[in-house]
Amino acid sequence: MGMEEKIKAGTLNAADWLQILRCSEWNDILRQTADQLRQEVYGKDVYLRGLIEYTNFCKNNCYYCGIRCGNTKAVRYRLSKEEILACCEEGYTLGFRTFVLQGGEDPASTDAWVCSVVSAIRERFPDCAVTLSIGEKKKSSYQAYYNAGARRYLLRHETANPEHYRHLHPAELSLENRKRCLYDLKEIGYQVGSGFMVGSPGQTLSHLVEDLQFLQDLQPDMIGIGPYIAQKETPFAGHPNGTLALTLRLVSLLRILFPYALIPATTALGTIHPQGRELGLQAGANVVMPNLSPVRVRKLYVLYDDKICTGEESAQCRHCLEQRVASAGYQVVTAVGDVKR
Repeated sequence: MGMEEKIKAGTLNAADWLQILRCSEWNDILRQTADQLRQEVYGKDVYLRGLIEYTNFCKNNCYYCGIRCGNTKAVRYRLSKEEILACCEEGYTLGFRTFVLQGGEDPASTDAWVCSVVSAIRERFPDCAVTLSIGEKKKSSYQAYYNAGARRYLLRHETANPEHYRHLHPAELSLENRKRCLYDLKEIGYQVGSGFMVGSPGQTLSHLVEDLQFLQDLQPDMIGIGPYIAQKETPFAGHPNGTLALTLRLVSLLRILFPYALIPATTALGTIHPQGRELGLQAGANVVMPNLSPVRVRKLYVLYDDKICTGEESAQCRHCLEQRVASAGYQVVTAVGDVKR
């Protein structure tokens, strides 16, 4: 069976993945197959997730991240529970039915505080889902958040290769613990999201194959990938960014390997190319995450340089993305948008 037939039949193996990642020869058939699969499962629907970046304090010192604790030039902030609820209120009026609370691993965000915020959102907006993206925690913490009403959790594994993981992270962080967190979340019953950066420092195509193999083992509900983008106050400042072409190829490959998955067209894609998010949707993605954070803090959540949409009001982000989604041939829907296994 030739490569084109394997792509269409979904019978690709690890050697095929490597071959696909090496060249652009199968880009068109990858994209067409991925789009057909997403439409079979999700139609032309694209789900909105309202992103609230509520703290840029972080106790970790990951070498690629702009909010690392070692970045002394970062201007730090924390949103209060009342400010977070105000973001949700505005988002609800704009049609959002999922709120994603994202932040660094902030010691001030105690389990009791996180649970109180999640409970308050669920109480005020009972028809909405709460997603957390707040890093590595103990299993008991994840259980407490679940009991409070959180049902989705995003935690990118970043790389499935232990040596590459050590290249990107300080010694106190381990791939073993990151994986433990992901399997704990699955065991509790969360819809779990993982993923990785494309083109991160030291990454090889073989590492990307390992990432795909790990995801096949994990079977996540959501898979978030985006190009690595350098941040000037990190040890990797000046390192080349990941490429649009390879990221799109991987989005399509992920859709073929995981037809049911919720896959975002990420802000990072839109940062490296003016139509990056639209191209991501056409490659197989079916989620977009406009920013609901107050405009005054958006420029401070600097995971990477030149991030887009930091000066727009929430309504502007919402309407802009709706137009972009329509221009790519799809439609924004305001449903909670659970995974369709």
